[in-house]
Amino acid sequence: MTDRDFMNLAIEQAKIAADGLEVPVGAVIVRNGEVVSVGRNRREYGKNALAHAEIEAIDLACKKLGGWRLWECEMYVTLEPCPMCTGAIINSRIRRLVYGASDIKAGSCGSVVNLFDLPYNHKPEVVAGFMADECAALLSDFFSQLRKRKKGNADES
Repeated sequence: MTDRDFMNLAIEQAKIAADGLEVPVGAVIVRNGEVVSVGRNRREYGKNALAHAEIEAIDLACKKLGGWRLWECEMYVTLEPCPMCTGAIINSRIRRLVYGASDIKAGSCGSVVNLFDLPYNHKPEVVAGFMADECAALLSDFFSQLRKRKKGNADES
């Protein structure tokens, strides 16, 4: 499978999140060309600020592989990781990060700040903006629909 195939799997997870009225972010962790885990946003469902796609995928990968070091793994995520998720990527030693859309409000891999530029003990290879248009469209469509839904509710009041 290719980077595009893995990002498409992350996009599928993002679409599932959106169907559940979650911000559409999906993540996939791969080792040696095989999918190890997937994750998607579940903050609203779980009422938990930690329930980001990347955290879910890292947690599942650690459990499946039997350890916290994911140094042989790559992560594909539809949105540039926030500070929490970037920290989790550093701490889990993921070797390569491929992300789609930039996040100008919370992105911590270059948009707001680049935590990988700081002197931490691990720096993954980063591929930024991969399939960015497709990933950004998921977010734009989701928030457009959300605004329409809220406007419709306001009109009914």
